[in-house]
Amino acid sequence: MTPVCPFVKVARPDDSSSKRSENQSKHTSEHENKAKNETASSAFTQAKCPLGYDSGSFKLGPLSCVICQALLYECSKCVPCSHIFCKACISRFNDCPLCGADIEKIEPNDDLQKVVDRFIDGHARIKRSHASTDAEVVVSDSKPVIYEDVSLERGAFLVHHAMRAFRARNIESAKSRLSLCVTDIKEQLEASPNNLELCSQLGAVLGTLGDCCRAIGDVGSAVTYFQESVEALSRLPTGDIEIIHTLCVSLNKIGDLKYYDGDLKASRSYYSQSLDVRRDTMKRHSDSPSLTLDVTVSLAKVADVDRGLGDEDEAIAGFRNAVNLLESLKLNADDVALEQRRNSVLEFLNSQIAEKQPDQTA
Repeated sequence: MTPVCPFVKVARPDDSSSKRSENQSKHTSEHENKAKNETASSAFTQAKCPLGYDSGSFKLGPLSCVICQALLYECSKCVPCSHIFCKACISRFNDCPLCGADIEKIEPNDDLQKVVDRFIDGHARIKRSHASTDAEVVVSDSKPVIYEDVSLERGAFLVHHAMRAFRARNIESAKSRLSLCVTDIKEQLEASPNNLELCSQLGAVLGTLGDCCRAIGDVGSAVTYFQESVEALSRLPTGDIEIIHTLCVSLNKIGDLKYYDGDLKASRSYYSQSLDVRRDTMKRHSDSPSLTLDVTVSLAKVADVDRGLGDEDEAIAGFRNAVNLLESLKLNADDVALEQRRNSVLEFLNSQIAEKQPDQTA
């Protein structure tokens, strides 16, 4: 029997046997027929979370923080007004954002956080019973529930709340939700190791985790997540431009972190990997203007590092190569955004070519 959310109104087997009076009016009969049809069609209605947390709407619910609009993380209570927020969110305020009361102190609300954690743990998942006897299986509060099926709705749910938290600068909350998503995907990959869609999802989520770590200055963890993202995405076929773009972005972000850390050789290695992948993809998708722009950006990154390493001739050659690509790029009249991007990159490249290094100034 197909499992159905208990909060969805489903047609019952005895709906069609409802008693009717022989002397009912025509209006009453039509009304009942309409109600019957609506009830029957409700059996095919998509299940909705009773608290409003389904991935289709993402409404604010009773377990949400009104500041970041994501699910509560490290629940904290304002004293004396008792309003609840995420710790990271409310720590930026002196007055309660809801009632305006002065915040005398902030206290943790561990009980509510446990409710939130249990809700997240079970959201969009299905528990299968494995009772070996006829005895009814009772799950107590102290016994963890084991879930087997992970819905795609759960991944969208976790990522959406993570991005809400990230935009509100509640980075630890975002990391927590994304880490759960990574765990779910890895568990599914154990059962389906060749699932390309799961590998793509894993690469994207790991890259976002890297962004979270980079935002709080955790360079080591950021590099690790970006490297894992590259590893996941490298398993996929090279025909999908979007996957290639995500792969190259992760490579470039590792290069950026190495660059700012002063390791120019390592930086050039990652930039060059990204450039090689984009060049190879451009051979098969020569009609993609956005890909051509991406190649010029990679050329500029490699050339910039060459200049930092003291190889000025190689740097100038790279900048000029990128300029030639952009000047030969044909765009449609309605590609306004791409035209603006091309002009911006061209301006940068020409300025780099015109720039003279200190050892060349006389």
